[in-house]
Amino acid sequence: MTNLKELHQQYVMPTYAPGLTLVRGEGAVVWDDAGREYLDFSSGIAVCGTGHCHPAVVAAIREQAGKLIHCSNLFHNELQPRLAQKISALGLGGKVFFANSGAEANEALFKLARKWGSSTGRYEIITMKNSFHGRTLATMTATGQTKYQKGFEPLMPGFVYADFNQLDSVRAAITPRTVAVLCESVQGEGGIIPATQEFMTGLRELCTEKNVLLFFDEVQTGIGRTGKWLGFQNYGIRADGFSLAKGLGSGYPIGAAAVTPELSDVFQPGNHASTFGGTPLACAAALATLETIEKENLMANAVAMGARLTDGLKKLAARHDCIQGVRGLGLMIGLALNVPAKPVEAKLREQGVLTIATGESVLRFVPPLVISAPQIDQALAILDKVL
Repeated sequence: MTNLKELHQQYVMPTYAPGLTLVRGEGAVVWDDAGREYLDFSSGIAVCGTGHCHPAVVAAIREQAGKLIHCSNLFHNELQPRLAQKISALGLGGKVFFANSGAEANEALFKLARKWGSSTGRYEIITMKNSFHGRTLATMTATGQTKYQKGFEPLMPGFVYADFNQLDSVRAAITPRTVAVLCESVQGEGGIIPATQEFMTGLRELCTEKNVLLFFDEVQTGIGRTGKWLGFQNYGIRADGFSLAKGLGSGYPIGAAAVTPELSDVFQPGNHASTFGGTPLACAAALATLETIEKENLMANAVAMGARLTDGLKKLAARHDCIQGVRGLGLMIGLALNVPAKPVEAKLREQGVLTIATGESVLRFVPPLVISAPQIDQALAILDKVL
């Protein structure tokens, strides 16, 4: 594999700094090119919710690949309306736009909000400090972290930042130009910080009062990750729209933006498009994913295993002074440290557990929703040893 790494260094733009070469995966386990086994508590950055290579998802992709891979959205395909119906039923009961990624799904929400507000001259979108919404010019600007924006100025106009979990900050940011608020129910890249119930309830009331759209970025928190189909559903509130990607296709690229019936026809032919949005193959993967999560009760497993992992991490906190706290929802859990997280991530990898450092000092645990109790306990034992 040395030659492979040399080829990567020579021909792939260095936007990442990969270490391992992974060649196979099954459930919550992956193997590298030397045959070494790892417990995967990163799951492709919260992507492989049904686990690596779930048989039902693999079968659906194989079958559809032999029938029709792509036909463009100039034609109907048999699976796209079925998938749209299922996504609509997850939350808002309206229509769905399909894309390829979370950034594109968020871009669709931005454009829809601006189109909706154009007749009244409203276009500004409020996002939260420490948020993360993507890497395109618009979603990078929407991301409330300057480290992702440095060197790419001038930033796109039309975005304003407020403090997460501080309702007064959002209220102060609203002006006659405000058209929408975009929020995460759990800030992922910001350090696994859940929203408070008070903030979410107040945010919904505030947006209704000001006639401002309330959108949720469910790219990482959606598709069962937090124990609900959508992260904001943990708070008993209603959104005007949400974005999906990551876990939707079990690793096959697909994104989606869903809105309420009231907003469903804001876009008309020619307003927005995606060549690869909602292809037959992508929809087959997503339908199999949603059906597997339902059939195998994986959201209930996310709640149970999330509680087990959280409890285990809290017990470790009593033994290790470097642990400052444990936070999260379902199987989206952050371990806050008072030391840099990257070296701990590296040591865990050496011992056979894959995690993700987020921020400067938080370890992110986002294992597949199929993770088992013995695997949780094994990872906790290794973490104890590493710490």
